[in-house]
Amino acid sequence: MPCSVVTGDLFAAHNDPDHPESEARLKAALAGVPGGARRIAPEQALPGDLALVHTHRQIAAIRSLCRACPPGRACYIDPDTYLTWGSFDAALYATGAAWQAVEQALDGEHSFALVRPPGHHAMPDRAMGFCLFNNVAVATARALREVDRVAIVDWDLHHGNGTQTAFYTSDRVLYCSVHQMGVFPGTGWPEEQGSGPGVGYTINAPLESGSTGADYALVFRRIFLPAIRRFEPDLVVVSAGQDAAFDDPLGSMLLRPDDFGVLTGMLLEARPGALALALEGGYGRSHAAAIGSIFAALDGARFTPREGVPKASTRLLVEAYTGAGHTVPA
Repeated sequence: MPCSVVTGDLFAAHNDPDHPESEARLKAALAGVPGGARRIAPEQALPGDLALVHTHRQIAAIRSLCRACPPGRACYIDPDTYLTWGSFDAALYATGAAWQAVEQALDGEHSFALVRPPGHHAMPDRAMGFCLFNNVAVATARALREVDRVAIVDWDLHHGNGTQTAFYTSDRVLYCSVHQMGVFPGTGWPEEQGSGPGVGYTINAPLESGSTGADYALVFRRIFLPAIRRFEPDLVVVSAGQDAAFDDPLGSMLLRPDDFGVLTGMLLEARPGALALALEGGYGRSHAAAIGSIFAALDGARFTPREGVPKASTRLLVEAYTGAGHTVPA
């Protein structure tokens, strides 16, 4: 199956060189993209696209704050999240690129939107956690105009609280997140399962620090993949943050680059068809190698899960999900 990457230089307009989420980290990640991958230039999303997820007040506020930020400076809207004079346009390109990746996947081509700023923490009414607008949520909302069901798999180190919120009451989106327990933003517990029609369509797997590829593979094999198969989505979108890597300065997980190839391959086995991926976090030196493993899996390589024993806490979590009484989509 062919594979493309949606990326470009336009994201550099959103940049604070002293922040972990800077243009330098995207350039480092791009070193992992194989030379044969088809490159697609990003296109901007429209404000109306953003409004599928975000409030008009939030969209206007980000635009206004960016225009008020002096050129050449970074202006902070909270201790973690900055914007610049050009961030609004860069964020539109990031959101538009995520949709382009979805379009390619719907047409039968794997596609990875390597973009910034990331998006999965952005709430409908608030920017936070390095994120201005929720790229994956907006792309998913647009996809739901064309398809019936979308599964989102979020393997970023942090829980995607913004994405969860966007679809918490929906039975058309299955949201599966595996993340480090107890870190920012403090959400993503197993009891957060959705509400109303969406009960059972949010699946959170918080793991202890020091978890390895063996823990992640167990969660995928026993929790996520069976749920995806039962859900029968028309599309799978991945919030691909590689900050669970062993050398990432913002996390305490121990995944090796090949482990991201393992997870990608498992998703491909669970549901035939193309994947759409969008970059979230990832700040370590091994990020490029992790990106390379993802592309290798998309290109047909299959990675053998690294030997290791999952933590007892991970096994207990899996048993709780697979035991009687836990609501999962049917």
